[in-house]
Amino acid sequence: MKKLLISGAKGRMGQMIASQAAGHGFTVVGGIDRAERLDGDFPIVRDFSRVEADADALIDFSAPMMLGSLLAYAIGHNLPCVLGTTGYTEAEMEALSAAARRIPLFYSPNMSLGIYVLKQLAKQAAQMLPGFDIEIVEKHHNQKADSPSGTALALLDAVKKADSLPVFGREGKTAKRAPGEIGVHAVRGGTVAGDHEVGYYGDHEVITLSHHAQDRGVFAAGALRAATWLLDKPAGLYSMQDMMENK
Repeated sequence: MKKLLISGAKGRMGQMIASQAAGHGFTVVGGIDRAERLDGDFPIVRDFSRVEADADALIDFSAPMMLGSLLAYAIGHNLPCVLGTTGYTEAEMEALSAAARRIPLFYSPNMSLGIYVLKQLAKQAAQMLPGFDIEIVEKHHNQKADSPSGTALALLDAVKKADSLPVFGREGKTAKRAPGEIGVHAVRGGTVAGDHEVGYYGDHEVITLSHHAQDRGVFAAGALRAATWLLDKPAGLYSMQDMMENK
C-alpha cells in the first residue's frame, strides 16, 4: 500500500478521500487541517511543520492560503501532489508552475472524468456552431466560497475565442446581449455537489451540454486515481488531459 497525506483532511472532500483511499491502494498516514486531531485513524496536525509521517503522495482539498506552505513541504520532501483546491490567484498559479519544475504536480479544478469529457465536447460544439450565443451556468452547495467555480472558468476557456467577451452575471436595464459575449452564471444553494451546463443558443434552436455530479465521491475517486497515475512521473505540471490521454 502506498502512503498518503491529505491536506484539508477534516473537510468534506478530505474525509471522502480518506474513506476511499484503501480501495485505490493507499494508506492514509497523516492529515493537515486547522482543527488538529491526534487520535483517530490517522493524526491530523494544523500545519505542515508538524507532519511526522513519510508519504508517497499528497492530495490537497483545502484553501488557496495553504498553497505556499504546501509547496514548500512538498519540494522539501520531493512529494508528488494532487491539487483539487480552486480559487487560486494569478500569483499562486505562477508559484504552482514554478514548483512543478522541481516536483510532479497534478492540478485540476474538477477531478471528475465526466467534466473532462464535457470540456472536450463543449470546445468541439463551439467550433461547430459559429454565431451561436453561449451561456455557462454552474450550481454548487451553499458553502462554496469561490464564484464562478473553477470548472466554469475551465469551460469558458474551452469555448471562448480571442475576441470573446466574458460576462459574469447580468442585471439592470442595459443587460442586452452584445456580440461575442459568453455569459457565466453561478447558483449557490442547498447541498448541490456540482452541476455545470453549457448552452448554445441559435435561431430557433438550442443545444445544451451538461454534467451533474450526484455525489462528491466522484471527485475523491478522481483525485485518488490522479495520485496513483502521478507516482512515477517526473517533475512537471500535469492535468486531467495528460492523465486521460496518456493512461
